Amino acid sequence: MKLLGTLRGRLFALLAVLGAVTALAVGGATYFSVRAEADELFDYQLRQTALSLRDQGRIAGDEAAALADPSFDYVVQIWSLQGLELYSSRPQGLTEPLPARAVLGFSNLRLGGRDWRVFSAATPLRVVQVAQPLAVRQKLAALAALRSIAPVALALPLVAAAVWWLIGISLAPLARVVHAAQAGGANALHALPTAGLPGEIAPLVESFNGLLARLATAFDAQRSFVADAAHELRSPLTALKLQLGLLRDSAPGEQQDAAIARLRGGIDRAVRLVEQLLALARAEPDSSAAELPLDLAELARQAVTDAQPLAERAGVALGVTAPDALPLTGDPQALQGALRNLIDNALKYGARTVQVSALRGSNGAPLLRVDDDGPGIPLEARERVFDRFQRGEGAGVEGSGLGLAIVRAAARQQGAQARLADSPLGGLRAEMAWPA
Repeated sequence: MKLLGTLRGRLFALLAVLGAVTALAVGGATYFSVRAEADELFDYQLRQTALSLRDQGRIAGDEAAALADPSFDYVVQIWSLQGLELYSSRPQGLTEPLPARAVLGFSNLRLGGRDWRVFSAATPLRVVQVAQPLAVRQKLAALAALRSIAPVALALPLVAAAVWWLIGISLAPLARVVHAAQAGGANALHALPTAGLPGEIAPLVESFNGLLARLATAFDAQRSFVADAAHELRSPLTALKLQLGLLRDSAPGEQQDAAIARLRGGIDRAVRLVEQLLALARAEPDSSAAELPLDLAELARQAVTDAQPLAERAGVALGVTAPDALPLTGDPQALQGALRNLIDNALKYGARTVQVSALRGSNGAPLLRVDDDGPGIPLEARERVFDRFQRGEGAGVEGSGLGLAIVRAAARQQGAQARLADSPLGGLRAEMAWPA
């Protein structure tokens, strides 16, 4: 679950950073907006206070007492047009009056070591000035702004907890996948659950399930191959053991020479079987194959040259038909092994004439063909003989039953198709055909 926790933590951290930046931006904008609105409201109060006093003929006693209250932040002064002070309210700390020459409307001035916001209004008989310390205004505006963003600050922990919970809910299907993957044993290749997965994760899990299915198929084929190989190797190894015993018990001379010959033949058959098993393993479609440029015509000529001594000993006419060049990309070792198996099969099963051809098929793609005049294979058995350890019906013919299996595996590995048909020579035609 470490990976899951890391993913959850990363998502939460990213969302937390985004939320914090958003909250700061919104809070900052709200703070400055509320401060600006508070300043406008204080200016409005200054103006209304000044205008209300301007329109009065005199200041009543109760109003004068209220304006003289030390807790009252405003300073009110009324001047005659001749510059005489008619009324003045001064809070504690203000030792000097507002200037007699006033700037009508709003203005800022410094008085008594403090900055003030002043509004002045004039009538034909007097001038009214109302002032307020800027520090008081700013303090009140800041408090109002802080109160406006307090809910945002209080909501942040709740939002963070909700985001953490929602991320956990969203990753719950992935947690089930992780649990299913961890619950299986070493050989468990069952598909992982895909129900409820997000659209971004589902293709990954489905691809992984496809990989598991291919691995299961490959493992099943491998286990079957190992079981069949063990079964097929048991017989020649048992025969070698018996022949070794006969050699030990035989008398020197012809009897011992015959036992040695039988032992040598058994060893050759075992070596041939092991070589074919290795060739089959290399030719499996899932195994790594070399992709090299090669000349299929030259490969056919070389295979015929290698098999010529064997054909001469068997009295078989072995020929090849190939153009000057037939370029192809593939694994030359696998193709040569497959062609050699086709030629060996034709020689083993009684053919007197074998013709190898490397040419272009009717679709213009390379075609490798081996024709013989032997007994052939019945139509109903032609698909079955491509299976592993399936031997032909020729009497007295030794073999492992892997030749055509190697041919089909090599063909699939190279992207070609292996097939059998009737030969114009009267026997069997074996082909490896590439697609157009």
